[in-house]
Amino acid sequence: MFLALRDLRFARGRFALMGAVVALIAVLGVLLSGLASGLADAGISGLRALPVTHLAFDEKATSEQFSRSTVEQEDWKAWSGTRGVERAEPFGNTLVNAQVTHGAEKGEQVNLAVFGMAPGSPLAPSPSSGEGLRDGSAGVVITQEIADLGVRIGDELTADKSEVRLKVVGLVDETVSYGHIGVAYADLDTWRHLHYGLPGDLPGAAKRQATAVALTLEPDADVAAVEKATATRADTKETTFGASPGYTAESSTMALIKGFLYAISALVVGAFFTVWTVQRKAEIALLKALGAPTGYILRDALAQVVAVLVGATALGTAVGLALGSAMIGRAPFSLSAPAIATSSGLLIGLGTVGAVVAVRRITAVDPLTALGASR
Repeated sequence: MFLALRDLRFARGRFALMGAVVALIAVLGVLLSGLASGLADAGISGLRALPVTHLAFDEKATSEQFSRSTVEQEDWKAWSGTRGVERAEPFGNTLVNAQVTHGAEKGEQVNLAVFGMAPGSPLAPSPSSGEGLRDGSAGVVITQEIADLGVRIGDELTADKSEVRLKVVGLVDETVSYGHIGVAYADLDTWRHLHYGLPGDLPGAAKRQATAVALTLEPDADVAAVEKATATRADTKETTFGASPGYTAESSTMALIKGFLYAISALVVGAFFTVWTVQRKAEIALLKALGAPTGYILRDALAQVVAVLVGATALGTAVGLALGSAMIGRAPFSLSAPAIATSSGLLIGLGTVGAVVAVRRITAVDPLTALGASR
């Protein structure tokens, strides 16, 4: 008889209202997922793009490693000679404020997340236009994030306070950033000038330092001995994401908001179907009096729940994707298929769980009700 599915046709208004609520929650879920992905990309896409598996920091830097860690030349040499280490290279990281002193946007203030690396190493980017890095040239390769500010190849930038001059020699046609700041790739000496704020010749000690050792490790690499010998600690690349400024706070905030959204969706769907089950008590009692098994009625009711949730979630997801596409480029927003699929799946799954609690009332309906037992 499929009573629950027939209800979808005869009570279109009520189910349309419930579907609209679920669809709005799905829209919000897509937008929150896109915003979370966009904020993550703005915070760690520069680190994510590094072709490494681990980064070794000074063991004393237990938090905010990129601003507190310093490793020495002896450290990356020790790492490079360790069994199971495919590559070990010095890597520098610093945030710099600069001004365009030569170019179309002269006078423009530009924030740079400078990544220092050896030219010609696997860490060094392959620019889509212009030239790559060269030792001692004070040249930088910028990413699309910086180019969008009006900076072009051939422009000259001057770092604040230290007055180190940088020439833009290449462009990587990707939007890559660190801590919501566009990445600029530089050779290690240029990075050291910027990091220590020292124009002119570098002190001998500074020439042998970097922020971390960029590592590519084999799966079975045993690094305990070299960690102890060099007083460094090797963290997986994913672990270092938390050291990006603001990344952990942003991620936990978005996760908390999404968690409350899914909890609310389960409560809303559960409350709706609780009321709906109570209103259908007489019809359910009649079905039982006619011999319909309780299990059949439960499956029929759950089919109603799934039909409403899947249809409304699909509609809301489509609307959310349309709105999200319009936000790209105007806000830190990124459409990630896995994140959106997870959001939609959780909405359907948790909504179904909330409804299951409601439709369990069917098992308590007495078939004698249909025969006037209450009279």
